[in-house]
Amino acid sequence: MEDKLAAAAAARFHGVELAESDLVSTSWGPRRIRDECARRGLAVDAYQPFSDFEAVPPAVLRGHLRRAERTFAVLGEIGVRTVVVSSSMSGDAVDDDELAAEQLRALAGVAERNGLRLAYEALAWGRFVNTTAHAWRIVRMADHPALGLCLDSFHVLIKEPDAKSIRVVPGGKIFHVQLADAPGTAMDVAERSRHHRLFPGLGELDVATFARYVDDTGYDGPLSLEVSNDVYRQADPRHAAINGMRSVLALKADEKPPELTGIVFTELAVDDISGPEVSHALTALGFVNSGKHRSKPVQLWQQGTARILLNFAAQRTVAPGTATVCALAVETADPARSTARAERLLAPVLPRLRQPEEADLASIAAPDGTSIFLVRNESWLRDFQKVTSPHEKHIDGIDHVSLTDEVDDFDESTLFYRAVLGLSAEGTTEIAAPFGPILSRAAADPGRRVRIALNTAPMRRGDWAPVIPNPQHVAFRTGDAIAAARAMREHVLKIPENYYADLDARFELAPDFLAALREHSVLYDRDEHGAYLHFSTEMLGHRVFFAVVQRLDGYDGYGPAGAPVRMAAQRERRLLKLRQRKEPDQRHDFSLAHLTALSLSPPELVDAAAEAGYRYVGLRLTRVTPQEPHYPLATDPALMRTTKVRLAATGIEVLDIELARISPDEDPRDFQRFLEAGAELGARHVICQLPDPDRARKTDRFALLCEMARPLGLTVDLEFPSWTETPDLNSAVRVLRGAAQPNAGILVDLLHFARSGSSVADLRQLPAEWFHFVHVCDAPPAVPATNEGLIHTARFERLFPGEGGIDITGILGALPPGLPYALEIPRATLVAQVGGKEHARLALSRTRDHLEPRKDAPWTDAPS
Repeated sequence: MEDKLAAAAAARFHGVELAESDLVSTSWGPRRIRDECARRGLAVDAYQPFSDFEAVPPAVLRGHLRRAERTFAVLGEIGVRTVVVSSSMSGDAVDDDELAAEQLRALAGVAERNGLRLAYEALAWGRFVNTTAHAWRIVRMADHPALGLCLDSFHVLIKEPDAKSIRVVPGGKIFHVQLADAPGTAMDVAERSRHHRLFPGLGELDVATFARYVDDTGYDGPLSLEVSNDVYRQADPRHAAINGMRSVLALKADEKPPELTGIVFTELAVDDISGPEVSHALTALGFVNSGKHRSKPVQLWQQGTARILLNFAAQRTVAPGTATVCALAVETADPARSTARAERLLAPVLPRLRQPEEADLASIAAPDGTSIFLVRNESWLRDFQKVTSPHEKHIDGIDHVSLTDEVDDFDESTLFYRAVLGLSAEGTTEIAAPFGPILSRAAADPGRRVRIALNTAPMRRGDWAPVIPNPQHVAFRTGDAIAAARAMREHVLKIPENYYADLDARFELAPDFLAALREHSVLYDRDEHGAYLHFSTEMLGHRVFFAVVQRLDGYDGYGPAGAPVRMAAQRERRLLKLRQRKEPDQRHDFSLAHLTALSLSPPELVDAAAEAGYRYVGLRLTRVTPQEPHYPLATDPALMRTTKVRLAATGIEVLDIELARISPDEDPRDFQRFLEAGAELGARHVICQLPDPDRARKTDRFALLCEMARPLGLTVDLEFPSWTETPDLNSAVRVLRGAAQPNAGILVDLLHFARSGSSVADLRQLPAEWFHFVHVCDAPPAVPATNEGLIHTARFERLFPGEGGIDITGILGALPPGLPYALEIPRATLVAQVGGKEHARLALSRTRDHLEPRKDAPWTDAPS
């Protein structure tokens, strides 16, 4: 209940529906539910389902009315407006419209006495009533002012694709409207409704026409999303709510989005390992390095109107040696209108740091963090100093960009590109890849000048074998694919002979043409409209490859028949490269703990982390000492908004928030807003300390904090500073075992671990799931003799790893592999000398030098 309401309010919904399961499972009473909704500005528009009621024998009816009397009294106290009564599937029901109308009239009387209305809904699989026309007939027969219809787009359109029957229903008798889309499959209707509904615009149902017909009736009530989907249920409710609101806003949008006229550039994030590999491939394709950015480490590579930017700035979210698509630029007829549309559809508009003379480009954030630039002309090219004049050989533009999402994010990305950019989403294609099925869905503008292909591996959660995380590619357009392949012969991915034997069997191709395809490893596809020729490079920088495509005679697809062949060939090349190279060391993601640079505000800390190359930050939401700066994110909306904007702009994520310090006088319930703020920021963990000598009391309070954090998707990680009443590992273990909470954890801070005299051997014996991240630092070998000295060192005089006497390797080696390393290294004197940002950069650089020494041969083939 709590997370549902918070998500709905954050996504700007005006109201919510309460499901029966919401009501019976919450610990809140009716008055608390009403107050919590009111506090968030939410009405409770409907309760559902009240099912299997009508056309039943008298004895059964008496039980139903008894249930209604009690339930409706509670709903009235909550402030519910409408109860959805779904048509019966009960074996007790009979096919008798007059009896159904009579009993619904009686139920409407009960509802009216409690200030409620009934909205009768025809389930598509209802036993006797399964169409809108039939339900409307019964409602008219009942003739009660508190009884009307609920129109659910799924149920209506499944039975009646043109939805014309709803046009005869007066708007005043439509009491509730629910919106949902669905895939066009032969699946059982009830199964599809309960597990596979989609947000409007993502499926095959004509929800737009349904909504237009509803408007034509004069209906002026709420539009509710009734989207039962197993994937959406498991997702972050905030994301699901935002996606739902985006789908409704797009559905109701009156104006068409500005016209898009092409992909202006694709930007790849690279480093010193992947950058040369990508540059070599671009050179082989005929591109030249035509420009260098005036203020950023970005190169412009160009051939014709096809442009690739290589961004060598430090990246936080990818492993070293990886190349990844980090930005796209599309040309729009009106950037200001495109940006305003994005804001209305809840897409984050990204602030952009630039020099005064540089182009002011508008950009928005896609769900996967990709920046989408909205440009109108080529003024941005003035930001680049000329290196070489571009020329055109065989490539004249970008045909499409292909991205891969986790299966949980597949629909979200489709909805973003469809709604925000106005692209039309096509049907989903299943590709039989060598390592399991791939689902592919393309989105394009009406003129087919902006094409984005989205893919997911539903059985592998996006991890494509071998060790290729979520591959991406940029497909360039050519007028002669064979000539282009001939020009870059040695860099074309080799396709096996068997493919061309099969091609010869399936198509009647001219022998010379087939021989040319075979010689140059060009793939071929054909449909009723035309043909498609394409070839690819091997995988570059773990994740990206380039393709060159030629469309003939109106071909509009993406060559699905050749995709498995190309994947198998890339896999073979990948395995060969892996066998030829050394296994890498284990790599870790790094987080910038706030105490390392506490002088920086949260937005400044995020920027510092981004510039230095961290993936995460830890944010300090509470003040621990009166002297330290305080950043009240939980109570300062402007600071919260600015911080979230900087997170979206940089791609940095919040790893943890601190500090829930529960002393004998503290009530865990006082941390509710603190926890909600952490969830709003996308944090994963909460740092907790327990300076309380009473073991039973602190264990109970820790358990309560865990229970509060769990619905928000947060773990609570207990830290044990040696000067507190929970001073060592064993004390922390006793609390965790006593609390017995699934989201409880232990935070090992290397300084506290070493100073407490805790045992590495004991650490090795603890459950791996207790550990979510680790605080990394070093400290002088001499241990201060007083608590004051211990505290001073912890807050002001820590050292970079390798500079002190802590057994860093031993402690880290006793922890589960792959934990994020949060660098908590406050050094007051150094920060005063170089500033917080430079100190953050030095902390990461020195830590990497100590923990990840480079080998003689560079590492380039590790999984991300």
